[in-house]
Amino acid sequence: MKLSLKRVGAVAMAGALAMHSIGAFAQSPAQPPAAAPSGPLKVDLLPTQNQWTKVCGEDQGNKRQVCYTTRDFGQSQDQPPVLALAVYDVKGEEKRILRLLLPVALMLKPGFRFFVDQGSPQGGAYAICFPNGCFAEAEVNGATVTSMKKGTTLSVLVRNQVGNEVTFTLPLAGFGKAFDGAPIDPKVLEAQQKEVQRQLEQKAKDEREKLEKQMGGAPTPAPAAPAPAPAPAPQQ
Repeated sequence: MKLSLKRVGAVAMAGALAMHSIGAFAQSPAQPPAAAPSGPLKVDLLPTQNQWTKVCGEDQGNKRQVCYTTRDFGQSQDQPPVLALAVYDVKGEEKRILRLLLPVALMLKPGFRFFVDQGSPQGGAYAICFPNGCFAEAEVNGATVTSMKKGTTLSVLVRNQVGNEVTFTLPLAGFGKAFDGAPIDPKVLEAQQKEVQRQLEQKAKDEREKLEKQMGGAPTPAPAAPAPAPAPAPQQ
């Protein structure tokens, strides 16, 4: 049975992935690494969050629980994330949705492929793009989720603007424990979101002060911290 767009879209907590991820993308847009003139490119990513986060909420339409397990990844912990991964699970549904938040400037038409360790690649498609990132999704079954729980690395294959293949590799350590475990306390999640916003505002302030020094102390208007965009519902 496919996940219902209407049902998943009705869940208010679905925007939390954007709170964790796209806000950071908006502060400093993550561009895909510069590709060589020809040939594939591999980019090994590291977690930019201490652990996986599981968020749950109730669909007000049919009273089913919807959860997703998510984490951000980047080339280093002190830089904005390059990619975010989330796996959505609707109670009573066999299928799940794997969602990626990817950088801009990638070719959309081929979509993306992904595989766990040395497993067979599966395909997915882009759902929607914002100025600073694109959501891409694939419907996955229980076997795929099980392989992610037991696996070491998830590889995501895309093509950049000149058609070269780019492979992002993500560590999966801790995914299974988070997916099967209890969801995060809503109060803790709210505190994390506030901390993300505080960091964005502090970075904007630091950049403004740096610019003022470069201009000889001339005051400049403080840039407003970017407002995270709501995460769209997974497509049918």
